[in-house]
Formats: sequence, C-alpha cells, structure tokens
Amino acid sequence: MDLLYARAQMGLSLAFHIIFAAAGIALPLLMVLSDVKARRTGDADYVQLSKKLAKGTAILFAVGAVSGTVLSFELGLLWPEFMGTYGEVIGLPFALEGTAFFTEAVFLGIYLYGRERIPAGLHLFSGVMVALSGAASAFFVTLVNAFMNHPAGFTPTPGGPVNVDPVAAMFSPGWAYQVLHTLLACYQASAFAMAGIHAFVLLRHPGAAFHRKALSVALPLACVSALLQPFAGDLEAEHIAHAQPVKLAAAEGLFETQRGAPLSVGGLPDVETRTTPYALEIPKGLSMLAFRDPDAEVKGLNDFPRDEWPPVLKVHLAFQVMVGTGGLMALLSVVTLFLRWRHKAWPEGRRVLWGWLLCGPLGVVAMEAGWLVTEWGRQPWIIRGVMRTADAVTPVANLGVPFWTFTLVYLFLGAMVVFLLVRQVSGTLPGRAPPSEVAHVH
Repeated sequence: MDLLYARAQMGLSLAFHIIFAAAGIALPLLMVLSDVKARRTGDADYVQLSKKLAKGTAILFAVGAVSGTVLSFELGLLWPEFMGTYGEVIGLPFALEGTAFFTEAVFLGIYLYGRERIPAGLHLFSGVMVALSGAASAFFVTLVNAFMNHPAGFTPTPGGPVNVDPVAAMFSPGWAYQVLHTLLACYQASAFAMAGIHAFVLLRHPGAAFHRKALSVALPLACVSALLQPFAGDLEAEHIAHAQPVKLAAAEGLFETQRGAPLSVGGLPDVETRTTPYALEIPKGLSMLAFRDPDAEVKGLNDFPRDEWPPVLKVHLAFQVMVGTGGLMALLSVVTLFLRWRHKAWPEGRRVLWGWLLCGPLGVVAMEAGWLVTEWGRQPWIIRGVMRTADAVTPVANLGVPFWTFTLVYLFLGAMVVFLLVRQVSGTLPGRAPPSEVAHVH
C-alpha cells in the first residue's frame, strides 16, 4: 500500500506541476511575440496583451516553483534508493535545470519591472531570455526522464554504478526525440488553451478587438506545434519500438509477436485472455509506423516475462487518448491554416471559433496522457532494466498522510490559479477593458 501511495503522490505532483511547467515554457514565447507585434505596429492592444501574458507567466511561474520544489523533495524522500544510488549518474541535468530556473526568475523580474525603465531592446531581450530559460528547464528535466527510460553512462553492478560518465548519462539514446516531443507538447498545450479562452470571449463578444488580436498571436504557434507534433511522436515511437518494445506492445495492446502487425485503433486489452477486443485494426499499420516496413516483425507482450509487463490497459487507453486528441488538434489546425491562406486573415467565423473553444483543453489532455504513457509504460522499473520501482521506494510507513495532505494543497493552489487567471481575462472584456480597446469595440 505504501508503494501505491508513493507512486500516487509522485504522479499527482507531476500531473499538477506539468501544467504550470508547460505554461512557463510557452507563455513567455507568446509574450515576446506580442511584444514584437506591439513594436512593429504600435498597437496598444498588443502592449496590453504582452503585459497580461507577463502577469500570467508570473502567476504560473510562482505556482510552478512551489510544486517543483515539492517534487525535488519527493524525489529524495519517497525514492531514496534511486537518488542515493544513481544521483551521481544523473545529477548533472538536475543541477543545470536549477541554473535555468534561476535564470528564468531573474529575467522574468527584469521583464516585469523593467518596462519603460530600461531600453526597449534590453526589455525585449529579457523576455527572450525568459522564453529560452523556460525551454532549457524542460530540456534538462526531460533528459532525466529519457535516462530513466533508456539508461546509459554507467556500468551497473550489485554494489552500485561504476564507470560513471555523467555526460553520456545525460544524453542517453533517444534523448533528442523525447525532448522534441515534450517541448512541442508544452507549446501546443499552452497555445491551444490560450486560443480556446479568446475564442470563448469572441463567441460572446464578436467585436472585442483585443481578443481578436490575442487569437492572432496564439493561432500560429498552436497550428505549427499541432502539425509538427505527429512527426515528433512518430520519431519517438520508432525509437521506442527498438529500445522499449514492451512499452510499444502495451500501448498497442499487442500480445502475439507478428510480422505485418496491425495498428489497433481503440479496443480494450484483456490480459487474462491476452486479446484486445473491440479494436479496429489497420492491416500492417504498426509494422509500417514502427519499422518503416509493412512486413517487419513487432514483438508482442507474450515475448516478455509477465512480471515485466506495464499496466497494459492503462497504457493502451492513455496512448489512444494522446493520439486521438492530437489528431483532432492537427485536423483543426489544417482547416484553420487553409482558411487563413484562402482569406488572407485568421478566420473568425463562429464554427471555427467553436472548434477552437472545444479543442482548447485538448492540448493539456494530450500532454497528460502522453506523460502517463511514458511513466506507466516504463513500469515496473524506475530505471528500466536496472532498478525496480518497488526497490527504490522509502521504507517509511504511513505515506497516505502526506498523499492526502498534498492533494488538498494542490486543490487549493489550483483554485487560486484559476481565480487569478479569470481575473486577468475578465479585465479585458468589453465594458471592463481599458480605453484603447473600448474605442476599438465601439
């Protein structure tokens, strides 16, 4: 039970933190893009948008700092064997992530309080550094996860790791695919959420000029990231097929090794009967996607020891959610870009706005589902093939107490963030907007 509580607490903390981490990566970029548009056009609405995004970044950065600090303590307290044994192997990216975090904090302070106090070029530069530092933080943290999925840079022995090479461990095989997939997910989730919010306002107030311009800033990043993401995911899936075949088999609900393996859409894997009923199968699709060969052999779960299977149903459903939501967002992006090309302007029709409103949360859903595929798919290992999760957990008992305590804390923080962000958006509604926007609307 304590192992379950430890995993649940870590999972809850990460699921909560990843939302704010993603926003801390993407909002600064959107903030800088708004600033560039403001300098190029002289439009006061873009200035206001960059200020709103800066305040939103500060709010989310603060909450992300709190939840990230909790995570750093949880790594040591809940998983002492992992950090105590392999800290010297994978400690470098943790240290570099801390440096990136503090760099982001410094430049965010300059950007927030330096407007009209420092030269315009230096102010814009500070915003760019916030965006780069946020991306660097995600880069280094993702390297740790890549190591846990495909360990490298040491020789395992019963007494611990030897021949340690921290740089080789930091850049373990497949790191580039996972980093690209993660960064695009962060930009996609944040840009879709921002587009959904402003689409909602425009459906209620079609003449809100500020929100039309805000949508024009969010849509390019949303569309580009949504269309690049399937290619990044395909590259990572190809790596997983070679390096973690059991994870691929679980994600697809594939039990029997097959040549020309089909791609399963939907279905509910049953580990007792070792079948996946209700699945729509695309002939030879999995072999083609995983190995670029329609007749390639794909290993099924039956080729691996039963105690090394991940939770098959959970991994499969999370994978289906990730792919399904990603496909919907890519489709909406194609339609939006086509209308943009055809009409030489970002579309503002009600049908398109409804599409963005409904798809606004899907970026976060896809990101969380993708993270679950990564983490559940690695089980029962905390370091794949080297250390089992059960062997890394703390021997301290009664872990239910901190789990429920932190659950309440996260619920409180989440409610406060929603309240503060709603206030930021509501301040731009017609009737509450600054004079520049009211003039445009009326």
